[in-house]
Amino acid sequence: MTDVSHAFAEIKRGAEEILLEDELLTKLKQGKPLKIKAGFDPTAPDLHLGHTVLINKLRQFQQLGHEVIFLIGDFTGMIGDPTGKNVTRKPLTKADVLSNAETYKEQVFKILDPAKTTVAFNSTWMDELGAAGMLKLASRQTVARMMERDDFKKRYAGGQAIAIHEFMYPLVQGWDSVALEADVELGGTDQKFNLLMGRELQKSEGQRPQTVLMMPLLEGLDGVQKMSKSLNNYIGITDSPTEMFGKIMSISDVLMWRYFDLLSFKPLAEIEVFKTDIEKGANPRDVKITLAKELICRFHDEDAAEAAHQEFINRFQKGAMPDEIPEVEVACEEGSIAIANLFKDAGLVASTSEAMRMIKQGAAKIDGEKIVDNKLIIKAGTTAVFQIGKRKFANVTVN
Repeated sequence: MTDVSHAFAEIKRGAEEILLEDELLTKLKQGKPLKIKAGFDPTAPDLHLGHTVLINKLRQFQQLGHEVIFLIGDFTGMIGDPTGKNVTRKPLTKADVLSNAETYKEQVFKILDPAKTTVAFNSTWMDELGAAGMLKLASRQTVARMMERDDFKKRYAGGQAIAIHEFMYPLVQGWDSVALEADVELGGTDQKFNLLMGRELQKSEGQRPQTVLMMPLLEGLDGVQKMSKSLNNYIGITDSPTEMFGKIMSISDVLMWRYFDLLSFKPLAEIEVFKTDIEKGANPRDVKITLAKELICRFHDEDAAEAAHQEFINRFQKGAMPDEIPEVEVACEEGSIAIANLFKDAGLVASTSEAMRMIKQGAAKIDGEKIVDNKLIIKAGTTAVFQIGKRKFANVTVN
């Protein structure tokens, strides 16, 4: 905490917006550990790299000597966060939430120091609040104020239903900040309304309002939409080293720098050297390999990163197939199946039209040989390795 300007620069790295910067700087200059809060609703059992953008920022605060609170929203998870949704989210059961929360704890400690991390559950204070307390909390805001939220506004204008309990979500998230007496809350840019609610409730309770630090939403593999399991454009932190390596190598050279900014722990000066090297003619692929190995080391280990790199070389630079290929059985009628249907039924493409397109592009293979006939018929009893692109394989048996 002796070098406040350095600490402030690290904290600002990759941040989209800080409200208010002057407040945060004043808090840092006081030289006392701050309470840094970030909440995660355990809505799915596994985290992806998009989630780790906030966790990485928590790690930075942790390394600067601050108190990090990893808040698991077991109570809010049962409400369902309406942020960015055009329909009411289905609330999770208590059993689902608790099961997912256990996996979250295991995964975040691949980034955070468990000895320096407080794991909290917001049901701790929300259960104590009770029905009367919830009604009192609901009285803190008006329907008109809630309708200022962009997603609620759009849903109302579009005739989409908004359930009453969804109005409670930002209030509960804000009350978490009161209960924890948070100095700083981290969140994505889509959480701005909820994060500012925490400031309002803290002020009304006589607390010093938290500083809000918003991080950008990480784009998925497509480089367009935010990383999401539902869009299948994600890299899971529990993905195998080989799968993780292949996915990272598939991102565009432009998106690579975004991933360096938000996911890498390398100093900014070192990343600038990478950019300079590429401007001078270095291959972006080699820099991408560096990123892939860093992330695999974080979630697996160095040996796994080296092995994934070697398998990548074997598969894509020497044309070899992976060591492990999923076994798939495909049913056929009348003793045969069209090649496009086979690829679809084997889960290698989303549709027969996509299969036809991949065949036309020369990206479809059987046992390593390109398919040139998009009307090819595969007979029952055939077993072969079918491939789409460089990364999708299935050892298919036609029955």
